Amino acid sequence: MMTSVPSFYAPKQRSLAGRVTGALVALLLLSAAPKAHAQTWMVSTNAQIKLGILDKYGQLGPYSATFIVHSERTGQDFYLVKELAKGQTGVDVLFPTDPSDPDYFKSEKGEAAAATPGRYTWECRVKGVKAVGGRFVFPEVANDVTVVNR
Repeated sequence: MMTSVPSFYAPKQRSLAGRVTGALVALLLLSAAPKAHAQTWMVSTNAQIKLGILDKYGQLGPYSATFIVHSERTGQDFYLVKELAKGQTGVDVLFPTDPSDPDYFKSEKGEAAAATPGRYTWECRVKGVKAVGGRFVFPEVANDVTVVNR
């Protein structure tokens, strides 16, 4: 004797039911996941070189120090004159300085110096004579940003 079993297989119903179940599970997982809030940072990197001169034994008295920085890449010269008062034997300066600073390196045309990558030479003149000098290289600089999640 043969027993027949009714068929409950309905392929379209299962695929629709599977899609609905999958969508519900995805919504449940997304709603339970913590919300990511990325931190927004403003980033700046600025290279500067400190140059200086010192009358080691304080024999000159007040004097004027003229710093000259030459860019080998552009051929431009940038100047900064510092007046040293009585009792002040030396001074340190930063190259380049912000143009809003009253003492900043500028070209003969008044253009402010920038920290452009490349090789530079510098000297400091006292009473029109080279007293000290040297060279330096500005490197390429870059910023890395890390996203911080709460």
